[in-house]
Amino acid sequence: MKRIATLALALGTAMLMTSIGHAEQKTFKIWWFEEPTTAQGIVWKKALEEFKAKHPDINVSFEQKTFQQLQASGGMILNSDQAPDVLEYNKGNATAGLVASQGLLTNLDAYVKKEGWDKILNEGDFVLSRYDEKGIYGSGPVWGVSVFGEYVSCFYNIDMFEKAGLKPPTTLEEWVADLEAFKQKGLTPLALGAIDTSGQHLLASLAYTKADDAWIQNYQGLKAPLDGAPYLYAAQTLVDWVSKGYISKDSTGMKDPDAALLFTSGKAPMYVSGTWNLGTFASTIKDFKWGQFVIPTPKYSVGSTGNLWVVPKSSKNPDLAAEWISLTLSPKYQAELGNAGGVPIAADLSAITNPIGKNAAAVFKQISDKNGLGFYPDWPVPGYYDVLNQKDTGLFQGSLTAEQFVEEIKQVYDDAQENQ
Repeated sequence: MKRIATLALALGTAMLMTSIGHAEQKTFKIWWFEEPTTAQGIVWKKALEEFKAKHPDINVSFEQKTFQQLQASGGMILNSDQAPDVLEYNKGNATAGLVASQGLLTNLDAYVKKEGWDKILNEGDFVLSRYDEKGIYGSGPVWGVSVFGEYVSCFYNIDMFEKAGLKPPTTLEEWVADLEAFKQKGLTPLALGAIDTSGQHLLASLAYTKADDAWIQNYQGLKAPLDGAPYLYAAQTLVDWVSKGYISKDSTGMKDPDAALLFTSGKAPMYVSGTWNLGTFASTIKDFKWGQFVIPTPKYSVGSTGNLWVVPKSSKNPDLAAEWISLTLSPKYQAELGNAGGVPIAADLSAITNPIGKNAAAVFKQISDKNGLGFYPDWPVPGYYDVLNQKDTGLFQGSLTAEQFVEEIKQVYDDAQENQ
């Protein structure tokens, strides 16, 4: 009986210790909003498995979020006890800059040196990582790190272009000629999510055809009241394109996934959107050849270094967060990103065998080498994303004229510029 009692006591003690061990096991939380079929989603999942294997004593918890969730509620989440240890966050004054200025992020300057990120990335790659005390990009501490690039282009159906005897345009005039040629064949040339990001990205791309260095710097840096001339040109062009049938009037209520489906199903020859679609298109388009051309502007393209890995101020595991960032920035996963059809920011191009990823990385380098990243139109002002979407929708629906559109977005911009 004594031996049985001793055995029971030992067993009970072991179970208690195991229970305590589980209770004390450290939890490390990662969030991102890239869809599982995107290049980032595919590659980061692989990196996540490696990270878990390297830390068997840690409960590595991943949660899939959406862009809209963090766009709408990111500040509230970061200012609560629900924040993860590291998460993907949208870059720019209105998003990462805003929460950095509110003291909700961890200053990563020490990790830049400790992890050697400054040996992998150049200072240009850190432009959207740095925010000053007002939340304006370009100077100040590093608050986040991007591990990929992105740009807006026009995806096109190569088979439809070849059948129509057309080539990808290199000038705006050639692009309009292509739009007209497809319209004459009874096709609506351009699929567009007019109430979503592709609507405002097309608007900005057209505005950037009239933008010089001073305009971009003033606009993105809130350095002066808005010069509305480039937007007036872009708004009037969109109104004209709808009236000419280059863009369907049905697109006024369409979101990006619906517009993308028109393109991937072969019903529309063109679709304006970003490189975040590359992985999805590569895995879903099987019935035709497709490619992308940079929207023809003198210099600037809508695009940037990618979304940031940020570490909330409340993170309990900042060292692990830095290790995670380094893993996704490593040569192995940068090459995998390119081979999944993404746009790596620090990959050896010779290590990328996927032609889609190789082309995207080369195009991104071409744009960035000429300092041609014009960034996104909603960045300068907090809440401008929703303002542009709302006013853009009014423009497509015909409830706003081009002049009224510019007047209304200028008022919001100028108020923010004056009160910064």
